[in-house]
Formats: sequence, C-alpha cells, structure tokens
Amino acid sequence: MSTTEPVVETDTLPPALVRVSRGVNAPLAHVWEVLVSPDGAAALLGEGAQLGGKGEPYHCADGVHGVLRSYHPQEQLRVSWHAGADSPASIVELDLRPNGPGTVLDLTQEHLSAGHDVSELERRWTDALAAVAARAES
Repeated sequence: MSTTEPVVETDTLPPALVRVSRGVNAPLAHVWEVLVSPDGAAALLGEGAQLGGKGEPYHCADGVHGVLRSYHPQEQLRVSWHAGADSPASIVELDLRPNGPGTVLDLTQEHLSAGHDVSELERRWTDALAAVAARAES
C-alpha cells in the first residue's frame, strides 16, 4: 500500500495578506509631504521610485514596479506592486491617520500569490515604514 501526498490548490486558498503599522512622531501633513517626495517614495517603494499622478507607473532600481492606483492626499496611497518583470501583481495600500500630534502609517499588501514570501515582505514593509518615519522625524 502506498501513501499519497495531499495536493494543495492555491486557487482555492484565501490570498495571503501582509499588514504593518508604524507610528511617526510628526504631524500628518508633514508625513504626507515626505511620503510623496522623491526621497519618501524611494524610502517606501525602493530606490528610483517616483510617484506621479494616478495611473502613472513607477520603477525601482531593484526591478520592483507598478502603477499608482489611488492617491488621496493625507489619507491614502494605493499602488500595484510587482517584485520583478515576470512577477504577478499585488496591491499595496498605505493609509495615514492622525494620532495626537503624530501620525500612524498602516500598510496592507493584498492579492499575494503563492510565490511571495510573506515573512520577507513583512520585513520589507517594516523597514520601508521605518525609513519613511526617519525622514519625517528628522
């Protein structure tokens, strides 16, 4: 008698999700200005990223690329995110909210395929939010 390994179909599993939050000791308006600057966009998405208008693409030196999908000043940015040229798209949403004299950044990455390393993405976004916070707090 032989044993059969179970088969997992990734289509039927709920998509993976990454959530990361970070407090910033700076007012929301200032955090927004930093975030949409070339330096802030690079801190969030990667070196070379620049955010244009809704529907415009961005490209990073490491091959990450996508399109700005939603732009609500001082509230939200949403981009499609591809890890590389042949990588499937996911959606990265960054919500900003005031917290007393500071700001909270809440990042969610949705629609991740089985090929994405969720732990690595959590590290990536934790580091990215820390870099945005450092620029806003300096």
